Amino acid sequence: MKSIVVLISGSGSNLQAIIDACAAGFIAGRISAVISNKTGVFGLQRAAEADIPAVVLDHKAYPDRQSYDAALLQSIDSFQPDLVVLAGFMRILTPEFVGHYQGRLLNIHPSLLPKYQGLHTHQRALDAGDTQHGCSVHFVTAELDGGPVVLQAKVPIFAGDDATEIAGRVHDQEHRIYPLVVRWFCQGRLQQQADKALLDGQILSDHGYADDDDHDNS
Repeated sequence: MKSIVVLISGSGSNLQAIIDACAAGFIAGRISAVISNKTGVFGLQRAAEADIPAVVLDHKAYPDRQSYDAALLQSIDSFQPDLVVLAGFMRILTPEFVGHYQGRLLNIHPSLLPKYQGLHTHQRALDAGDTQHGCSVHFVTAELDGGPVVLQAKVPIFAGDDATEIAGRVHDQEHRIYPLVVRWFCQGRLQQQADKALLDGQILSDHGYADDDDHDNS
């Protein structure tokens, strides 16, 4: 069973999807800890309800990003994780932190990377007149939202949609594909080599695994 540490900043809906997947045996791993940079967020309640140790490490208590990331690294490593999962963790990480966890640090981003790195992705897709949007699971590198993509899921954008409606569709897909990628990692099928992601020893394309037919059965 692989040890997983999940980092959150908010409600933790992707955390819940991974909790459920572990409980169902879909993921051959266990969440050893949940760490939040904010107090009072609902994701901490999700952890408590699942009897998962939870840690609050408030970034406001540290003078700079480097000192916070050093403390965060120490906290994570105390749980000896095989994998660190960013699930709505709203912090830009230092290169030193990212380098320490290279190849075992995953993030999910609400766009079809490399489009719309950063914030406000749903509105940006609307403003650009896009007809589809989506989400991407990727390995984390020092480049913001720039690491190699493992898997993407697409959603349609309909006439009259607003950003909230699009976000709801994207969240539904996030909850499907993030547990699947964590499953692949815990099975030993997924690796990062330099700026590429490999699944079953095969280099994935820049948009990740391309089989859109049935992610659940992979």
